[in-house]
Amino acid sequence: MTTIARATDTLTRDALTVLQPGFTGTTAPEWLLRRLGEGLASVGLFGRNIASAEQVAALTAQLRAEREDVLVAIDEESGDVTRLEVRTGSSFPGNLALGAVDDVGLTREVAAELGRRLAACGVNLNWAPSADVNSNPDNPVIGVRAFGAGTDLVARHTAAYVTGMQSAGVAACTKHFPGHGDTGVDSHHAMPLIDVDATVLEERDLVPFRAAIAAGSRAVMSAHILVPALDPERPATLSRRILTDLLRGELGYDGLIVTDGMEMQAIAGTYGIERGSVLAIAAGADAICVGGGLSDEDTVRRLCDALVEAVRSGELSEDRLADAAERVRALARWTATHRPDARSPEPADRDGDGNEDGNGAREAGGDEGGDVGLRAARRAVRVTVAEGFTPLTDPPYVAALTPVANIAVGDETPWGVAAELFRLLPGTETGSFTGPEAGNEVLAAAGRRRVVAVVRDEHRHPWMAAALDILLAARPDTIVVEMGVPRARPRGALHLATHGAARVCGRAAAEAIAGV
Repeated sequence: MTTIARATDTLTRDALTVLQPGFTGTTAPEWLLRRLGEGLASVGLFGRNIASAEQVAALTAQLRAEREDVLVAIDEESGDVTRLEVRTGSSFPGNLALGAVDDVGLTREVAAELGRRLAACGVNLNWAPSADVNSNPDNPVIGVRAFGAGTDLVARHTAAYVTGMQSAGVAACTKHFPGHGDTGVDSHHAMPLIDVDATVLEERDLVPFRAAIAAGSRAVMSAHILVPALDPERPATLSRRILTDLLRGELGYDGLIVTDGMEMQAIAGTYGIERGSVLAIAAGADAICVGGGLSDEDTVRRLCDALVEAVRSGELSEDRLADAAERVRALARWTATHRPDARSPEPADRDGDGNEDGNGAREAGGDEGGDVGLRAARRAVRVTVAEGFTPLTDPPYVAALTPVANIAVGDETPWGVAAELFRLLPGTETGSFTGPEAGNEVLAAAGRRRVVAVVRDEHRHPWMAAALDILLAARPDTIVVEMGVPRARPRGALHLATHGAARVCGRAAAEAIAGV
């Protein structure tokens, strides 16, 4: 083989190594296995790839049969953003609930247990936690995914989450650098702008990332946001000033830098994924996340070719691509040395009561000892009770006032309290309502039943607030469950703020409604 041919082979392998693509199906397609043999080093899993814990374990074993050190990544924040439990809802509350409890030991414990379950399925890289400070209450994409709006609170829980996740041998990927919390636009749809001065960024948004780095976060994910105080021309994912000068230089970070999904419109709609990927690697990113909406071999081929051509044309340094590929391999080595002993992918709870020992026993204070997710969800509920309220004994009508789901959360995952109330109060009925007539529609559908109105981010949706006005005027005994960011004033005969819409949050709310 000639020197030129060897160099070309190395270049192609490096280009494949920096890609983190997705795919369709619950088994690995032939093209993906072949690309793993050619140099692809990472694979991303999404809800479409998951049917059960056993199936995921079999899938990851299939991938490792082709490449033992493959990085298998997932977007498993828990709470509202779950992939492992995409069709049932998460067994763990999300960040806002953990921030509301504000017990860093509990956050560490939740992250460690989630990490153990991921590791048991063969996943070794989690695109979490969100270290964003949700300083804009109208943020359409972060919200309950953040630990809160306080810088110090977010910092300490980010560090605890990183420590807990990585104790299970799963690399944490802290996101979305340099902070997505002060945006009013979802970067899945367009380019957000954070127009504050550098001092605000330093004292607010960067603090949690410094904490994550100090805690040893093995990966950091960049945000597709424009921050003029740091770089007036390019978004963070494509900015050398932000990824290399700030993150690597000033913050001293030496781990893997992963991009947010390159198919998101903030990048795809402005630069295109091929051009965007070249610019991201040149700016200092090490891994290109693509596959949330693009999941075929053609995408991999086009991105690989774009990177190779950029090196050949001189637009991208060959050393920079080689350095990025080596950082991917270094993380793969870390996961290999921290791989836990093989465990069953299923928790020991067999009867669905939330306890691994199956006996339904509770600790003092009402917490179940065997299920840290449910314990955390119960502690996160904030209850405002009107005078004279008594728990429900008859099955109610549950009205879900349903906003459009953001893409990060998706609309596949069930949410609310209806299923859990049905378990406690058989005969419970439910419906989903949206729009200006929602209040009157709920009254007509509920009939004589007690109404439980479930909302997400009432403060961001005027139609939702108006629906509650109508319901409470006609039926003052209406119970209100806020499963988003609780910014609106509590109202109703009983008002519950769960700080998230995970399945366990719904269960905790249902228990409070039924007095269990």
